[in-house]
Amino acid sequence: MGNCLGSEEAELEAVKDAGRHGQPQAPARAAALPMAPPERDLSMSSSSSGHQSSSRSPGSSMNSVATTRSGGSGSSSSSLAAYPEGRILEAPNLRVFTFGELRSATRNFRPDTVLGEGGFGRVYKGWVDEKTMNPTRSGIGMVVAVKKLNPESVQGLQEWQSEVNFLGRLSHPNLVRLLGYCVEDRELLLVYEFMPKGSLENHLFRKGAAFEPLPWNLRLRIAIGAARGLAFLHSSEKQIIYRDFKASNILLDTNYNAKLSDFGLAKHGPTGGDSHVTTRVMGTYGYAAPEYVATGHLYVKSDVWGFGVVLLEMLTGLRALDTGRPAQQHNLVDWAKPYLADRRKLARLVDPRLEGQYPSKAALLAAQLTLRCLEGDPRSRPSMAEVVAALEEIEQIKVRRRERDDHHRSSRQKSGGSGSGRAGSGHRQSPSMR
Repeated sequence: MGNCLGSEEAELEAVKDAGRHGQPQAPARAAALPMAPPERDLSMSSSSSGHQSSSRSPGSSMNSVATTRSGGSGSSSSSLAAYPEGRILEAPNLRVFTFGELRSATRNFRPDTVLGEGGFGRVYKGWVDEKTMNPTRSGIGMVVAVKKLNPESVQGLQEWQSEVNFLGRLSHPNLVRLLGYCVEDRELLLVYEFMPKGSLENHLFRKGAAFEPLPWNLRLRIAIGAARGLAFLHSSEKQIIYRDFKASNILLDTNYNAKLSDFGLAKHGPTGGDSHVTTRVMGTYGYAAPEYVATGHLYVKSDVWGFGVVLLEMLTGLRALDTGRPAQQHNLVDWAKPYLADRRKLARLVDPRLEGQYPSKAALLAAQLTLRCLEGDPRSRPSMAEVVAALEEIEQIKVRRRERDDHHRSSRQKSGGSGSGRAGSGHRQSPSMR
């Protein structure tokens, strides 16, 4: 099959023309960025690795990039729609950085400024002036995250352009803020607000003093924030399907407020009364909805399935996919679903690092909500607005005094014996439910 992406060199020149030397350009058909959001082949993607890209969807296109040097908020004419907590702009309103500016902001992309690395490339820590967005000395001004394209990345221009055209137009407390970008020669970079607490994935699964187990109330708050971000995307007039909801894409600020990041797979939802859009199957193993994997039919509620998987991870402290577990437990959803509705077995499924410090009624309701999100028929899943409402109700449930007393009594008994329950190892194992 031939390459239907067209010439990357020609596309890159079109992008450069749209923001040559950082000067704002009026949107023009000739400078439009014609590529659809990147299509990541599910067969090449896993929950713990980088992603590969493939071809664009035929007949799809994106709006041209409108940019500004100031980085200020858009004028009233650029507001497409207003929402209680967010808005969507008609075109991106972003600061255009030069490569020299970002090289200066990151201390020449020094290794000790690396925050992480993914399929697109490395992410560096940088400093800019909060008002002018000009680079500043280390430790002075506002910290930013600078994502720099790896020249060998297959995603490349596709992901860069998708981030600009989707995330660059969205403003919501639970979406990571894209501040600007750079396109110079073959250098492609994106500049985001810095999220000091890293990803939810790190806090759920990594060990070490830097990642203390998240308590129950904080897990709920994070789940609510992420759910609000998805609900906002789904509530717009032209619905946006996120398509890659997973713990590594949920970032946390200083106060553990959750924000969705990485819009490389985002796609506009169905129109004209259609229930779904048909597209090549892309995403991450363990999180993609079964109807999408089987047929390529992408529903708005395909995102709800992904949310259910992450909610299950938060409830159990276990990864969606883990070949280090016994064979029948490799896929968390397949293994855990039968136990979520069983009140007696649920306590053995809940993350033991919570040490029983959660309301049993709240855990049961969270498990039931997880099951609803993981319904096989997308029409049977709740909307994300309904998920938000359900989680907010669960958050109001407090630990009863009797439950606290029972937990303390149980802890004292276990401290005098060998204990039982989940086995522990370098890679925490899941409970045996027989």
